[in-house]
Amino acid sequence: MAEEGVYDAELERIRRRKLEEYQRRLQEAAERERLRRIEEARRAEILRKILTLKARQRLANLKMAYPELADAVATQIIQLASAGRIPVPVTDDVLRRILYHISSSRREIKIKYKPSI
Repeated sequence: MAEEGVYDAELERIRRRKLEEYQRRLQEAAERERLRRIEEARRAEILRKILTLKARQRLANLKMAYPELADAVATQIIQLASAGRIPVPVTDDVLRRILYHISSSRREIKIKYKPSI
């Protein structure tokens, strides 16, 4: 009988430790999400100041189709504008030229399937 009490106490300690670990992970995930949202809002504010309306619309359309590419382009535009290497505000024409240069440098991967019949 005494052994059952020891096992129950040990089991309770394990449960409590697992629960604390789970709660800590939830808090860390919530903090990361909060920081991600703050960073996204900061980037959106910077882009709103840098891009013209048409350029913002083009970037939003690009983000729907190619989110990774749109994020890379937005980061590049922010860096170029903060370094003074492109004129501010960035017009739709300038954005199209940046997209053209990026898309021409991207390598397209094609997978061919040859059935082995």
